Amino acid sequence: MMKPEGETAKKCILAVDDAAIILLRITDALEEYYDVVTVNSGARALRYLEKNKPDLILLDIRMMPKDGFETLREIRDMKDRADIPVIMLTGMEDKKSVMEGIKLGICDYILKPFFPDDLRERIHRALESSEEKHAQPDVEESV
Repeated sequence: MMKPEGETAKKCILAVDDAAIILLRITDALEEYYDVVTVNSGARALRYLEKNKPDLILLDIRMMPKDGFETLREIRDMKDRADIPVIMLTGMEDKKSVMEGIKLGICDYILKPFFPDDLRERIHRALESSEEKHAQPDVEESV
């Protein structure tokens, strides 16, 4: 279905958290600006990603049985999904967790509870950065 002229398709955000109240807060904060898909486990996120490619993933760390780091490692191993920008949205504020996320290629780390305006701004920045990265020609091709 075509969008009316001047209206662009909304970007898709996949939110992964095992707390229903957090998924509701994320949806409330983002649904006016983005298409929001919510799942309550890492396993469900991976199943969703088998058939769909969102523009960005919000990922909690503390989930059972598969935590956010395990989930992210599997996303990074998926063909055509490894480049999806991921923002960790978590209550874990220890340095080890932040460093592990950075090692796995996250683009941001947001602590819960979050402020809706801050969440939207950081998602916007991550999406802009991702688009710029994809728009740049590979160095080898341009040489």
